[in-house]
Amino acid sequence: MTRIGLLFSETGSYAGVCRAMRAAADLAIDEINGSGSVQFEPIAIDPGGCLEGYVKGARDLLADPAIVHVVGCYTSSSRKEILPILEKRDALLWYPSHYEGFETSENVVYSGAAPNQHIVPLAKYLLGQSRRRGWLVGSNYVWAWENNRILREALGIAGGSVMGERYVPVGETDLRDIARQIILDRPDFVFTTLIGSSLFAFLDDLRRLAEAAGLDQAVDIPIASCSLSEAELPLIGRVAAGHLSSSVYFSTVETPENRRFTEAWNARCLGLGHASADAEATYVAVHLLARAIERAGSDGFEAVREAVRGIHFTAPQGEIEVDAMNVHCTLHPRIGVSRDDGTFDIVWESGEPVSPDPYLTWTQDSEFRIAAATHLKAVP
Repeated sequence: MTRIGLLFSETGSYAGVCRAMRAAADLAIDEINGSGSVQFEPIAIDPGGCLEGYVKGARDLLADPAIVHVVGCYTSSSRKEILPILEKRDALLWYPSHYEGFETSENVVYSGAAPNQHIVPLAKYLLGQSRRRGWLVGSNYVWAWENNRILREALGIAGGSVMGERYVPVGETDLRDIARQIILDRPDFVFTTLIGSSLFAFLDDLRRLAEAAGLDQAVDIPIASCSLSEAELPLIGRVAAGHLSSSVYFSTVETPENRRFTEAWNARCLGLGHASADAEATYVAVHLLARAIERAGSDGFEAVREAVRGIHFTAPQGEIEVDAMNVHCTLHPRIGVSRDDGTFDIVWESGEPVSPDPYLTWTQDSEFRIAAATHLKAVP
């Protein structure tokens, strides 16, 4: 029996997403415990959405010498905050969230999307739709700063522009003035890196002010995001439909494995919304951990860290592989438009799996110029 830590903020400003991630971890653990030689005993701690809670939670988990694997964290700030603790204790974080990239660590396995798997496809899609004037709104931490920087550079390369850029503290819900300025500026799109309650308040403010101005916000000033997911749509309410999201997974993906996954999810977790990208990445992370332990013949830090390199897994999104060099995953980029029923219509998807490029060393300036000159073909 391998004891593992689960570190998800099931309370706090972004609790909706983290409750779905925790549920996906539990689903994967039950599958693994019921089918294979690897058995997990989960020990869960709720950091409450604050950095101090993550630090204390990581220290408490790793104070147990039997725990060397922790699945968790949603925000990049929480991941970075606990990295020194992981390094000191020779422990691995299985990080199941999309993130801004520009990091590799011997103490992290990344099962969520790297920037070339979410922000780059979104930039190309927007440019291909002739949307070159953006307004950027984000929560004030590294996820927003870096993604906005990448998008700003992509727009500049393609001859576009950023009309405005604002950041607010995580959990801030007074965003009406920002929404009012956006309505006045009339950008081609708004790229939001807001999370949790900040995002919900902003979407409601922008839709209400657009309606008052006689605009169809979803058409005239669409919201684009790399984090909006099925876990949040039920919490948004009347303004849930019509938003673009760039992700590697939506509950509407048509694969045999996703049909099985969503059936299992709907039977036990539908109260948390339909299955989402962060839930799927958590489910994948736990399964990767089990496979690495089985391959290594040990749950030790060094043995598992080496064994996970190159592992294949049939995930709900499609076949994935852990890159042997950077320990990120080969994934399947997609873009969806949110619906009233809490799911997404997939309007674009990559023709093949995309290898992780966390430092964007393979992305060329010409890709954005070509996207700006070409109307991208949408999925029928």
